[in-house]
Amino acid sequence: MKNLILTTAALALTAGVAAADTVRLGTEGAYPPYNFLNDAGEVDGFERELGDELCKRAELTCEWVTNDWDSIIPNLTSGNYDAIIAGMSITAERAEIVDFTQGYTQPSPSAYAAVAEGVDVDSAVVSAQSSTIQAAHVASTGATLVEFPTPDETVAAVKSGEVDAVLSDKDYLNPIVAEGGLVFIGDVYLGGGIGMAFRKSDADLRGKFDAAIASMKADGSLNALLDKWEIEGKF
Repeated sequence: MKNLILTTAALALTAGVAAADTVRLGTEGAYPPYNFLNDAGEVDGFERELGDELCKRAELTCEWVTNDWDSIIPNLTSGNYDAIIAGMSITAERAEIVDFTQGYTQPSPSAYAAVAEGVDVDSAVVSAQSSTIQAAHVASTGATLVEFPTPDETVAAVKSGEVDAVLSDKDYLNPIVAEGGLVFIGDVYLGGGIGMAFRKSDADLRGKFDAAIASMKADGSLNALLDKWEIEGKF
């Protein structure tokens, strides 16, 4: 699911969870089915259920914090929360700044979508959410990249004719295409699956969540949760 082009702002690696009584989980709250805000204004979705279960298995008290995607890693390293669980793909570039757990999804496809088939995505104008590996991929092709702060804006740009196509996580685009108005025009596999991210100084905390993820894989509950939210990438 989601992918950050790192900035030099993400250099404060010394903040720790030390004596904190509550582990703060940072998410975007704007990327269904992974994470979104429900009608009550609460974090909901696959990662809300996953995070709550991981905290239970790790015997940790957790609370949820929302943060804009483009500053989600800098605000982790500066200590505004203790972990990221936000559809973040595991990449070598990010791993220079943060430490990841094992993936809680397998690598799943990103997808191009457009109003109609026949778009040449290598030469078209393509929208993607800023600071994602989708945006980086578009920039590496011959296409013209137009970046937007939120995934909803990337889709709106296609529907309005501002761009020719959008590249995003296929899990995010599936219900939008199913509603009509857009069609899939090709898949591309990016990143190394989705994992939780931690400050490099919080190895013990990361290890607790890593063990909890492993236990959910072992008993089948992780795959059941992926099925419930219709997310690709089962183990």
